[in-house]
Amino acid sequence: MAIFKCEKCGATKEGRCKPKKCSECGGNECLIKQEEKSSGGGCGCGCKTKK
Repeated sequence: MAIFKCEKCGATKEGRCKPKKCSECGGNECLIKQEEKSSGGGCGCGCKTKK
């Protein structure tokens, strides 16, 4: 899952696919993918592979 943040209003949405429209302000194509911290070991790239 990824977290997308609106550049205009700052609202966040979690999902697998990038939303075309912000649900808060209604802006088009203003959502950018926010980098998520790696949780629980692995290779550090965010995948679930354990070393």
